[in-house]
Amino acid sequence: MARAVLIDLKSEGAAPWETWTPESVTRILEKVRKASNGQEDPLVFLLCCQNLPSKRNGEDAPLHAAARGLHCPERGLEVVCAPSTVAAFYAVKQKLDEKDIGRVQVLSLPQRRAIVRAFVDRLFTSVYQFEFEDLQGNSEARSLKRSTGSPSELLPPLTAQELGKIQREIKIYLEGLPNLKGELRILRSALIPDHIFLHGFTTRTGGISYVPTLSSFNLFSSAKRRDPPVVVQENLRRLAEAAGFDPQAYHTIKVNHASDVWVMGKALPDSYDGIVTNQKGVVVAAPGADCIPVIFADPVKKACGAAHSGWQGTLSGVSMATVRAMVAEYGCHVEDILVVLGPSVGPCCFTLPHEQAKEFHRIDPKCVRHLESSKPSVDIRRATRVLLEAGGILPQNVQDDSVTDPTQNLTLCTSCHPDQFYSHVRDGENFGTQIGFISIKD
Repeated sequence: MARAVLIDLKSEGAAPWETWTPESVTRILEKVRKASNGQEDPLVFLLCCQNLPSKRNGEDAPLHAAARGLHCPERGLEVVCAPSTVAAFYAVKQKLDEKDIGRVQVLSLPQRRAIVRAFVDRLFTSVYQFEFEDLQGNSEARSLKRSTGSPSELLPPLTAQELGKIQREIKIYLEGLPNLKGELRILRSALIPDHIFLHGFTTRTGGISYVPTLSSFNLFSSAKRRDPPVVVQENLRRLAEAAGFDPQAYHTIKVNHASDVWVMGKALPDSYDGIVTNQKGVVVAAPGADCIPVIFADPVKKACGAAHSGWQGTLSGVSMATVRAMVAEYGCHVEDILVVLGPSVGPCCFTLPHEQAKEFHRIDPKCVRHLESSKPSVDIRRATRVLLEAGGILPQNVQDDSVTDPTQNLTLCTSCHPDQFYSHVRDGENFGTQIGFISIKD
């Protein structure tokens, strides 16, 4: 795996900024190169924060002069100057992602270790492997010390107030980033009465996620992806602002590809693929990136729900399980419930092994194309409609890709529309996520 070395040149406390010289920076770089032990030289980043004084007596401070002279990307050395620590680390993160680097060695002064760790913990996920070492920055001691057993281990941890300051700095910085790939866009269904419900399906434009397969309005973070929770939270904040809901009242499904349903107000399960509520102002959401985000609305009893229906969830009946929960908990009548299927992979792009495809064929032969092949094409949307209608949902109360008016069709194929949607089938494991959401208005 390619690796990088990140040298944090910001000074704190006992090691003043002025002690850095071109020679000290050069010596550090020499030690980094020698420490490669015959392996390929790492990509080296020098981190400079320009919010510290950059001129002295009308001249550039020594470090900045050294930095400009050392900047040489073609030789694997890049200088990253930014107005704040968060801006500098975020710039480095973008460079690491661009080069698909996951292993990072961080060199910082002992007094900076806890601060650097706090920024790393919030801006990176477990995709990256970090190793921390101490950097002695004064003119008498320019050596590297392993983090284990180093003096910095004796330094006190950051206080809650200090951590809160870092969190606020990150939040303010992310809020100031521009939208990528166009404006935020929300798809809405004419089937859902908008005087009772707030709802929509997100697309992939208008957020701040920059990794190509996550760009730009990704709404899910995990240890396997490069978008940290703080980026997803900022995308969600922008969605809440555009749609008109409180992001603190947002609840999304904990996917298990099954048919468990959480009734809001009852004990929260470890995982569930359906969620229902009759609480006003609460937003429930289902993720999707090929799997179907399904939303449910009963305008009579004023209840709603959301479900995540992949091929496994479809076979296990998650959509009807969500309907049954609304009936049991809120006294809904099946014939009053409206159901909208969001953007999801179509039979044009989705195949399954023959054995799984046969299960869809048993639901309805029209759900499968080329059943005789080893990997038949499967229509999970049609299967969802068939199961809903079999459970009593009126045909006219289901909106899916059978809509004839193209301006009203929300159930577009995620794989076929890379400019609008994320797709696991198309993009692989590091895929982004869109959602379907619904709320009862106050």
